[in-house]
Amino acid sequence: MIAADENAVTLIDWQQTDLYRFFALVFAPPTHECFNVLSQPEVPMALCDLWGRLNCEGEFPGFEWFASYELYESAYIALFDVGVPEPPVPLFESAHDKSHPAQEIALENTYFYEVIGLKSDPRRAVPDYLVTQLEFLAALRYACENTSDEAAAISLARAETEFLERHLLNWVSTAKAKLDRTGAPGFPVVMTLLAQFLGQRHESRACTA
Repeated sequence: MIAADENAVTLIDWQQTDLYRFFALVFAPPTHECFNVLSQPEVPMALCDLWGRLNCEGEFPGFEWFASYELYESAYIALFDVGVPEPPVPLFESAHDKSHPAQEIALENTYFYEVIGLKSDPRRAVPDYLVTQLEFLAALRYACENTSDEAAAISLARAETEFLERHLLNWVSTAKAKLDRTGAPGFPVVMTLLAQFLGQRHESRACTA
């Protein structure tokens, strides 16, 4: 996404970037890789460019990242990991979708993952965890774009459309609204971009299904 040479920073090439993986990086538990990527001085301009590409409503609100890794880490924990009775913005579907039992949501996610032989690691996260869902969609997209079997490509594209509709589009906008109310730096802007991307991706896949 960013030039490997740390002394030669470039803007993110959105055409060559898998946005599923980009958003999975941002919302995964804190890493120095994520902190370093989003600390680059060119990133606000790059995200402004993505805001326009995704046709987000209104003007780009700007992007402010954390001054230190410690501030980023503590903010992440306070927003997504810790709280009573739950964090301000839990990053898993069943915390926001109360129309189905949590076990049912987790099980249906698992069924989708098995389409391409993937399994979530329960030691790391529950099946309906945002990052797990995004990584699955990235793998699904890759498989679809790299198969020579037309029937398989159609089936994989349909699976992507259905997974977006039944899962991420069912809860990410609710998480976004909660995150907006926190007034936290950085994360709300990226969550807005994620919600817009998911909607557009679903629309484009549905049109070609």
